[in-house]
Amino acid sequence: MHPEDILPTYARVAQGFARHRDKTLFERRWLDRMLAHAIGRRVLDLGCGPGKPIATYLSERRAQVTGVDGAAEMVALFRAALPGAEAIEADMRGLSLGRRFDAILAWNSFFHLSAADQRAMFPTFAMHAAPRAVLMFTSGSDEGEAIGEVEGETVYHASLSPAEYRALLSDNGFSVIDFAPEDPACRGHTIWLARYTAIS
Repeated sequence: MHPEDILPTYARVAQGFARHRDKTLFERRWLDRMLAHAIGRRVLDLGCGPGKPIATYLSERRAQVTGVDGAAEMVALFRAALPGAEAIEADMRGLSLGRRFDAILAWNSFFHLSAADQRAMFPTFAMHAAPRAVLMFTSGSDEGEAIGEVEGETVYHASLSPAEYRALLSDNGFSVIDFAPEDPACRGHTIWLARYTAIS
């Protein structure tokens, strides 16, 4: 299993993933925190998947969600779930929309990238961050690689160390608001929440 296999894998399993993806919104507390820290409602959802439940919930909270996913099948599902939202088929790596957002979210998506690609994402986050924007993403709790499973297929995960994530955030103009490793209140997810404080 290689990180380059991620998008073709999610394209193949999109329908099953959409059916079986947990929709209990165990992420709600963190999504609410992100919105509470954001000064506006323009949200960039990187690796948006089928749009349920996260983008749908954000839209219900009056967010203007732009969903980005590299799998065309996921984008089609996102558009069906949120016909009023913008959906873009694009790889988050090297993304350049020419616009800035009040919140940038990469929930259970960014961690499918290789370590090198993760490092390269931080300038991309900054490029799309409005003044005082918030960034929230999930990672592993420590440096390493892992193989998971989705709809019976294997998927790649990688993580940098918390110290390196902190350095990358700082170097790209972000200040950490909170870091929750393996949050027991969020099904063991490791979550980063940061604010863009650089002058653009």
